[in-house]
Amino acid sequence: MLEAIRGAQESIAFETYIYWSGDIGQQFSDALCERAQAGVKVHVLLDWLGADKIDGKFLTAMKAAGVQVERYHPLRWYNLSRLNNRTHRKLLVVDGRIGFTGGVGIADVWAGNGSAKDHWRDSHYKIEGPAVAQMQAAFGDNWMKTHAQVLFGDAYYPELPQIGRSRAQVFKSSRDEGSESVRLMYLLSIASATKSIRLQAAYFVPDDLAIDTLVTARKRGVTIEIIVPGPNTDSEIVQGASRSRWAALLDAGVLIYEYQPSLYHCKVLIVDDVWVSVGSTNFDNRSFRLNDEANLNIYDAAFAAEQVTVFESDKSVSRRMTRADFRNRSTLGKMFDAVAGLLRQQF
Repeated sequence: MLEAIRGAQESIAFETYIYWSGDIGQQFSDALCERAQAGVKVHVLLDWLGADKIDGKFLTAMKAAGVQVERYHPLRWYNLSRLNNRTHRKLLVVDGRIGFTGGVGIADVWAGNGSAKDHWRDSHYKIEGPAVAQMQAAFGDNWMKTHAQVLFGDAYYPELPQIGRSRAQVFKSSRDEGSESVRLMYLLSIASATKSIRLQAAYFVPDDLAIDTLVTARKRGVTIEIIVPGPNTDSEIVQGASRSRWAALLDAGVLIYEYQPSLYHCKVLIVDDVWVSVGSTNFDNRSFRLNDEANLNIYDAAFAAEQVTVFESDKSVSRRMTRADFRNRSTLGKMFDAVAGLLRQQF
């Protein structure tokens, strides 16, 4: 991402949930400032809550350099009804030609490869070709809401020839659209599976319909494997809410693995070794109904095979939660999970 930013010639559109202080935050600030001072049109959209740990000097420097910086749904008296609606999207579009999305935020915890406790395990993707225009449009959607400016012209939407052989689309959702489109996309993907479902989920808190859809897939003979965070987590209450929903899945033969080396932050769905969805969306109510999200969907067996290899690598350092393990949780652990489950609509 930094390489792409430093090579920008026309425009940079950058939207993220997390932007924290630290070396990585400094590098992004410096790169964005340098390009703005060189005449590149730079637009940065930060979620007010997710970027609450940003160093104020980064914002000051960017604004002084000519970067247009906006905060999404800041705390204002007239904005209280929207305070629970965050932009969780992670989008970077450079010159309208190169796009990035996935689970990575701007913080030092993403500086490693996820094999150590102080570095989160995540996946992020670079895309070129016509789907980048859809990613730009997803950014433009929220930019209009915050800055009241329409981004248009060749600097943002150049002609994009086909690159590669993958079929791809950028799929966005938001509460303002009055739909649960990303939830429906996930459920349709699961309902369409005939052989296998592999899910890498940083936050896995399925509702009743999602559980029924997964159980029904198992009854069709679909193999279902899910990797979730293990001992390293940034939210024990969300982890408890997740476990409160596992009983029916484990009984149906869904295989659930807990990643051991570090905090697991991936958001990847692989269906039938041909369909892959990656991006910012977690498998929970917050992503499905409350937050603004964006995913990159790819229909390509070759790309899916690469993601399966990554999945299997993660699984090799994960611990499987058996039905016996689940039953033998401590009484206190079961109580905590049950109470956390009562709050799952907020996760």
